[in-house]
Amino acid sequence: MKFKYAPLIALATLILTTLACSLLNSSQALPEGTLFQDDFSDSSSGWDQNNTEEGITDYESSVYRIWVNTTETDIWANPGLNFTDTVIEVDATKVGGADDNDFGVICRYQDTNNFYFFIISSDGYYAIGKVLNGEYNLVGIDQMLPDESINLGSTSNHIKADCVGSHLVLHANGTQLADVEDTSFTSGDVGLLAGTFGEIGTDIHFDNFSVKQP
Repeated sequence: MKFKYAPLIALATLILTTLACSLLNSSQALPEGTLFQDDFSDSSSGWDQNNTEEGITDYESSVYRIWVNTTETDIWANPGLNFTDTVIEVDATKVGGADDNDFGVICRYQDTNNFYFFIISSDGYYAIGKVLNGEYNLVGIDQMLPDESINLGSTSNHIKADCVGSHLVLHANGTQLADVEDTSFTSGDVGLLAGTFGEIGTDIHFDNFSVKQP
């Protein structure tokens, strides 16, 4: 069982409100019920693009890459949008680093100190959590828990997160892993997240990101 006590950091840049509005307006061409989607083939679609010694959040070869080069640290990225109730899905693949990691999606992101996160790990653990006023806590459990539905190692996982009212649900590869209630946040941005525990080098590629109406 695993839990991360170190503060999270964000490699994030603020993007203009006009860009966020243009992304939302493009939803007219999206399938019915889809609020936003991205296959990361267009590096101007609004996500953070940063490269530092601590880590990378950037587009790379039609995926979105998060690489974490410090221990006990999560790094995340956001497209600069705002939603209330959402169903978020993404495909995630570990391409480097230890299996003892964490990665997943974010919903109702207010700022670097306030948001929900839904994570799994390459050694088969999961959790739903939140950062509230800068404090990192899991919701409904004290530590990440194991589940055989999570694909191990470098095998891709399909992650799905429901943020509907106070209802937060995490799925991996079609199996429900966690179902909790929390009322801390009602709206905000979405995002992607990856992190380390005792070893540096977590390297996750994300693809086929979508945000849908519940």
